[in-house]
Amino acid sequence: MKYVSLVLISHSEEIVNGLKKLLNQVQPDVSIAVAGGNDGEIGTNTFRIKEAIESVYSEKGVVILFDLGSALMNAELAIEMLEKTDRIAIADAPLVEGAYIAAVEAGLGKSLDEVVRACEQAKQMVKVER
Repeated sequence: MKYVSLVLISHSEEIVNGLKKLLNQVQPDVSIAVAGGNDGEIGTNTFRIKEAIESVYSEKGVVILFDLGSALMNAELAIEMLEKTDRIAIADAPLVEGAYIAAVEAGLGKSLDEVVRACEQAKQMVKVER
């Protein structure tokens, strides 16, 4: 893989599938895997997250973005189950805005650290001036 890859985790399968569809239109060359829901229900699944990471892992790295707290816990557990973990980063960023920025930056050929830094800046975005 030529670019940093993304893994999107949500308690909702529909949310991550829709977000992946959007990001593929913006940056079709970036590999994106999703892990959403838990057997048709709301939730996250450690094994599904592990499989998603493995499906897009490369030496360029993988950025993981997630929606809610327990998704973070399951992502951390999934990473512990992997053999290669040095090129995996969990971003502290809002899922939608962070993933959008991450996809753009990855598609520009930025490094793993640069992609993480850029998408984490989404926390500071002001969407409406008051």
